[in-house]
Amino acid sequence: MEKNLAAPRPPMGWNSYDYYDTAVTEADVRKNAVSMADNLKKYGWEYVVVDIQWYAHRPDRLRSKYQYIPFNRLHMDAHSRLIPDPERFPSSAGGSGFKPLAGFIHSLGLKFGIHIMRGIPRIAAQEHRPVLGTDLTADEIADPASVCRWNPDMYGVRDTEAGQAYYDSVVSLYASWGVDFIKCDDICNTDNWGEPTDRARAGRHEMRMLRRAIDRCGRAIVLSLSPGPALPDMAEEYARCANMWRITDDMWDRWDHVKNMFARCRLWQGHTGAGEYPDCDMLPLGVIGGKFLDERKSRLTRDEQRTVMTLWCVFGSPLMLGAELTRLDEWTLSLLTNAEVLSLLDPANVRRELSGGEDEVVWELTKPEGGRYLAVFNLTETPRKAGIDLAGAVDVWTGGSAGGQIPSHGCGLYRFC
Repeated sequence: MEKNLAAPRPPMGWNSYDYYDTAVTEADVRKNAVSMADNLKKYGWEYVVVDIQWYAHRPDRLRSKYQYIPFNRLHMDAHSRLIPDPERFPSSAGGSGFKPLAGFIHSLGLKFGIHIMRGIPRIAAQEHRPVLGTDLTADEIADPASVCRWNPDMYGVRDTEAGQAYYDSVVSLYASWGVDFIKCDDICNTDNWGEPTDRARAGRHEMRMLRRAIDRCGRAIVLSLSPGPALPDMAEEYARCANMWRITDDMWDRWDHVKNMFARCRLWQGHTGAGEYPDCDMLPLGVIGGKFLDERKSRLTRDEQRTVMTLWCVFGSPLMLGAELTRLDEWTLSLLTNAEVLSLLDPANVRRELSGGEDEVVWELTKPEGGRYLAVFNLTETPRKAGIDLAGAVDVWTGGSAGGQIPSHGCGLYRFC
């Protein structure tokens, strides 16, 4: 199975992390899925992704001290494979896993995804649990020197036949549940603080193993790699193994995060193609922060939010929302449902940064069937006129004629017929 078949366009969906952190429940996922089906599905939004630690017992109970509780109780089956916490995901009880929840999401015409960490549970290794398809136990395939710097749950897996058998068994289980999307963490850049070192590439063999496991499972599954920033010298390998890879660390509702993305998009332009998408991370729009991170409406101004949507679409990034979908206001919905703006995501479009600077950045996009677009971004603290000729252009966001000033941190998206 070729990975491109799983993601012919940049995936669009919802991820639980920005609002629910580690504490999302089945009820939370279901209500957000219904909201997506009711309000966003017809515009191409389709993935519902349960993010980190769905397998952990009450990971929120010590949140004032730890985001990830050291050596917390993790739920797993007899073969060292993580399964949902039945207290938070009641339909998973009795060995059902995420199959009932995935079935519900599929019944809405949507697709289901989960977050996983690179490797094998450390507790499985310490307890010498068996690995399906081998005569070995978890401690024999685990690499105790390969541990995530920010999450204590896993050991890396050795690059052996038994290690591959473990990944095959994990993906096979998740495919049997009906999983359509896997976001694997601590694998794109395994040392995402400071300058890249050899440690940053420690997950590359597990990236290949995960790719092989997906190819063997018999189900089309999108593979997303985190965290960033992705390493440019591994670009070809990311494209061979995955459908999307993070080009930044966590993206939040701060202008400095948004402004930094222009340099990252400049670096990664030209790497977008059908099934292969550099990922600008989640859209910091709507109500986020939820249970632990200071619940709030996005701190970005409306002009900054429009800049985010425009840049992500003209660059061709996947679109993942982290907001509480049941609380989207009409203005945010209008950002997420502009059909012409979303059409820019088509990987058949030709896109490039036309000019870049401290004050203004201009991207150009042309469609195969005709139609040229210019996105002009004002990075300064004051309104300014676009530094290009806009004669005859139409403002895609407003539908009116192009002209006037571009607000501070704002943008203009213009179509030239």
